[in-house]
Amino acid sequence: MSNITPLRRAPTAGMGVGVGAGIPKSPAATAGQKYHQHSTSILKTLQATEMLDTKPVLPAEIIATILDYLPVPDLLRFARTSRRYREMVYDDTRWVARLKSMGVWDEAEARKRFEEAVQRRRREHSISSPTTPTGAIGRGQPIPAGTTQPPPPQKRESLLFDAGIEQERRQQELQQIQMQKQQISHLRDGFETMKVGGGGGAAQEPPRDVEGLLLVVKNARSVRGHARQEYGKIYGALAPFYFDLVRAKTHTDPLVFKVFRDPDRQAQMLANLRIFGKSDWADGAKARQEKLENMTGIFESAVLREFEQGYEFWDVEGRMRKYAHVLEVLNEGSSAAVELFIQKHPIFSDREVLANAMDCVNQAMADSITLEPSRRFFEVLTRKVNEQAGIIGRIFPRPERVFWAFVDKVREEIIVEYTTPLFDETHERSIPSYLRAVSGIFEQTMLFLRTLTPPKGGEVDQEAKAKELALKIFEPHVDLYLQDEIDTFTAQAESEVGEWEKKLSEQEASAESFYMGSFANRQADKKDFLTSFKKVVMMPVTVLPTSLGLPLGSPFASSKPATAVAANGGLQTPGRSESPVPAATPSAGDRSSSPLPGKAPTDELAAKAALMTSRLEGIKSLFSIEVALSLVHGAKASLGRVAVFIQLGGQVGGEAREMCESIFVTLLRILGNGHVKPGFDKAVTHLSQYNPREVSEHDKGGVAPLVTFIELVNVGDLISQMIDVFYEQQLAQPKIADRNDFLDPAGMAKKKFEQMLDESVAAGLNKGIDVLMDEKAAPPKPTPTGAIDMDIGPSKTAQRIKDLVASHTSMLVGSTDKSMLDVFNGEVGLRLFTAICKHLKRQRVSTEGAIKLIADMNLYFEYIRTLKNKDLLAYFKALRELSQIYLIDAKHAKEMATVIADGDRFSGIFRAEEVYEYAERRADWYQVKREVERAMYGLECSVM
Repeated sequence: MSNITPLRRAPTAGMGVGVGAGIPKSPAATAGQKYHQHSTSILKTLQATEMLDTKPVLPAEIIATILDYLPVPDLLRFARTSRRYREMVYDDTRWVARLKSMGVWDEAEARKRFEEAVQRRRREHSISSPTTPTGAIGRGQPIPAGTTQPPPPQKRESLLFDAGIEQERRQQELQQIQMQKQQISHLRDGFETMKVGGGGGAAQEPPRDVEGLLLVVKNARSVRGHARQEYGKIYGALAPFYFDLVRAKTHTDPLVFKVFRDPDRQAQMLANLRIFGKSDWADGAKARQEKLENMTGIFESAVLREFEQGYEFWDVEGRMRKYAHVLEVLNEGSSAAVELFIQKHPIFSDREVLANAMDCVNQAMADSITLEPSRRFFEVLTRKVNEQAGIIGRIFPRPERVFWAFVDKVREEIIVEYTTPLFDETHERSIPSYLRAVSGIFEQTMLFLRTLTPPKGGEVDQEAKAKELALKIFEPHVDLYLQDEIDTFTAQAESEVGEWEKKLSEQEASAESFYMGSFANRQADKKDFLTSFKKVVMMPVTVLPTSLGLPLGSPFASSKPATAVAANGGLQTPGRSESPVPAATPSAGDRSSSPLPGKAPTDELAAKAALMTSRLEGIKSLFSIEVALSLVHGAKASLGRVAVFIQLGGQVGGEAREMCESIFVTLLRILGNGHVKPGFDKAVTHLSQYNPREVSEHDKGGVAPLVTFIELVNVGDLISQMIDVFYEQQLAQPKIADRNDFLDPAGMAKKKFEQMLDESVAAGLNKGIDVLMDEKAAPPKPTPTGAIDMDIGPSKTAQRIKDLVASHTSMLVGSTDKSMLDVFNGEVGLRLFTAICKHLKRQRVSTEGAIKLIADMNLYFEYIRTLKNKDLLAYFKALRELSQIYLIDAKHAKEMATVIADGDRFSGIFRAEEVYEYAERRADWYQVKREVERAMYGLECSVM
């Protein structure tokens, strides 16, 4: 007991040595008191002792990270230290990561194998563990119901230790161990036979199964839970070659070149080593991989020299084919041999291929271009390239990739060198030639790329590849081309419309100068035609010269200026003028100003009337269908050139599509606002200057200015149909514009153009209706004095009015849509109704004249019925009923009052007060007024 020393405290955290508890302060005191305090010192020491764990511990995450950067031999040593570390090293995810770094792990395959394994184990478990029903006897084997014989023997279940079975299992294990020791191949599990000692596990003797070494990477499987074994196979097969190669001093030292003598196998093993090197994460991995790359580069250069020698002798089936395959095996997708083949290809110096692009300009007329030389150029190039397709297929293992690389070089060295100088030259000489050149050669280029015959067996989409290569050729030119295209079309269209307007203005100025140039006081007295007419009308009768007393040249030779001037040869009835206008000709550029009469009128009034007639006759030529057709053809040509670029897709295709719509929008803007609308505006202005009372004859088949305006409407309708057909064929059908998209620019422009045309036609027809109503109100030829009209049918005036209105409404049939026609007919009918009502209020109608009036109203009613407008028909039905009040005899005042007061009789069209106003126009009204008013008063009292 005297030799027992007290325990010391364990070292505390952060200290190397702990401080003891209960230690005597001096040796003397301890010796004197040790026996006395013997029994209590041990307990106090034990109580004061603090037990602490002083072993340092790192987090598992840090240890796992460290393990990722350890060499494989060190990982195996680390796994031997403890069970916990072994589990960390053997973790399947660690080895899956290495397999993934080499690109040999397929997660989909691993998931599929795992699911199949789970299902297989479930099936085996269900078969090996059948359910034992109640009442089973013996070794758990049930006796089937209804049988007296025992069931057939089944596999015996070992519930206790069976020495025989255990001995058999032990012998099998020993045999397997013996077989494993005899195996030389490292492919089953590289870790089992690998030496953990220095050298990184490198083997000094070459393995025997060299074919298995070449396929070790290719045959790697993706099996969950077995990633370590799969990586071990790869490591055991490739690590010896890998570490041997990085230690080599010269290119002859590596074991890989000693074991494998054939270049194909050497290339395959080097390729495997490059893959294996991606899983080398240990210290110095970068240097080892650089050494591997250097050695591989030396081998690749040697192979490439062999390929080049075969290329110089054009040994297609021999060295070229052999070493092209070696390079493909060494580095899948390697472009060394491909680049050499393309760079030294004789096609790039072939004189037959290298044509002169300037032939397209030199062989054409001045400021023009012909694309026949370029067509021959692409034909020769197509034949030459297709010949090389077969040769490429005999040399390279993946010929289609090489073929399209060759075509891309042809694109860069031949096609671009052919097209770029041509585009630059034509752009300097003539923009129209430049536009034709870009679009035409683009189509020829696409045809060239589509008619190529690449080697079979590839997966490249030829159409997509053709668009890609064509885009590379034309992308530098597309922006400039598209801008020049729209600018050129806009300038040409505006120039053509401007030329038309210029010639029309010159013609009008010439006519005005011809008719009005002989008057000295032209500037002082030039107000309007009506002022001159009033001067003539308001002169005293005695001052007016007679047809016998004044010469034909007198300015006041007649009170009918139009007729007088017509006699002088200076003025004719509007619509019947013989002076031609700039009417339709084969082309707008062939128009010439209309010839003028040989002698100008000497009467100012006659001159103004002739000028007005000339302008009205010129309504038909205010815009031209030839000009519209020329603009449409220009737009079609321009749009057709641009549309070929849409097939490229992407940004360029989108820009081309937008440019096509812009060309259409520009067409409608120039044609509509620059040509058609100004023409309609001038036509309406000329119509407003027409005075039917200045025309001597009104029975020549229609109102001349309205007839010419309707002809103008027909021209506008033809132009509208042209635009509609152009939109459908050039934009809608090729899917350039979407007719179902209400925000589509082309569709919006088309609707705006049609709206402008409808509004212009409506404005002109509105003015035309006014002219028609004025023409209808013009006085007919008087009936000879003393003549008695015995005809009880409609009057000649009513018949003429009906024919006049009917002829003009029928002119619009087929020239405009039904809605516009209905509006026009309705407006004509309403204005005719209003004119008749005003006419009745200015007349005195006798009982005898009521018969003619009723016949006239029936004539109007039957005509309105043909218009098939129920609302309008109600007005003329009421008008027909209204005419009955003039036929009632004066003796029947009460019946007359009943008719006037019957509101239902007139369907609400006329109120009783209005009917009363019309009744006041009876010739005998003052005789019947008192009786009628008395009868009406009586009717009101009876109602009340």
